[in-house]
Amino acid sequence: MSNTQKWYVVHTYSGYENKVKANIEKIIDNRKLHDQITEVIVPLQDVVEVKNGAKKQVKKKLFPGYVLLKMDMNDDTWYVVRNTRGVTGFVGPGSKPVPLTEDEIRALGIRFEVVQIDIAVGDMVRITTGPFEGSVGEAKDVNNHKKTVTVNLSVFGRETPVELNFTEIQRM
Repeated sequence: MSNTQKWYVVHTYSGYENKVKANIEKIIDNRKLHDQITEVIVPLQDVVEVKNGAKKQVKKKLFPGYVLLKMDMNDDTWYVVRNTRGVTGFVGPGSKPVPLTEDEIRALGIRFEVVQIDIAVGDMVRITTGPFEGSVGEAKDVNNHKKTVTVNLSVFGRETPVELNFTEIQRM
């Protein structure tokens, strides 16, 4: 990762934030841009909703219609992001993207977790949460960019690859 990288904000069609994030991540993988665009996030906040008298904790988008990117700004990355389906443009005057300042990032109250994992392909892992909690399988792929591990699980007697977040597994 280069230290020339800065945080930029792109505007998306309302409701397309997660789709834009997924599209940009797919392009990063396809074009091998992992060192130029290192993070794509849709900032979320925990909110307590009350429905039918029951409290429920849900995650809501902190900035609906926006996606944050940590990237090197150059002609290639600008073109890739700007031409991603669902992106209406970078935030900034005219067509010139303006990076967020350190003060703006702090003022937003956004903490960007750095999640690293000590799991390698071939390691046995236990799933710690979700529908497969307690299941054990072999790590078949580790994607540090997306922060996921693909684990082969036995589901109904068949080997099935399941993509899990780093936070959902632990090495055995």
